[in-house]
Amino acid sequence: MPFASIYPLYVEKVEKKNRTTDDLDLVLTWLTGYDKAGLQKAIDDEATLETFFAEAPRLNPNASLITGVICGYRVEDIEDPLMQKIRYMDKLVDEVARGKKMTSILRGGS
Repeated sequence: MPFASIYPLYVEKVEKKNRTTDDLDLVLTWLTGYDKAGLQKAIDDEATLETFFAEAPRLNPNASLITGVICGYRVEDIEDPLMQKIRYMDKLVDEVARGKKMTSILRGGS
């Protein structure tokens, strides 16, 4: 599945809850190491989620601090590395949409 098809759904989700695209981009860049231009390139190139994560500059070392349930699964217990990264991303977007403080979402980072 292309990242480009998921990104607008994320935008819609966070904007529906009065958060901004900048908030969304901040958590995505925190997780992946992409900058805004890199995110846009992944969208423009219609990179699959596998490619999106494979080419990510640097998965945040604090990503393992992302815990909890998403889509009925505990993210920390997911064994497939790609699926775990996808669920990390989903969990962060959910936290943005729920209005959590950014310092909490970014696991104490900036």
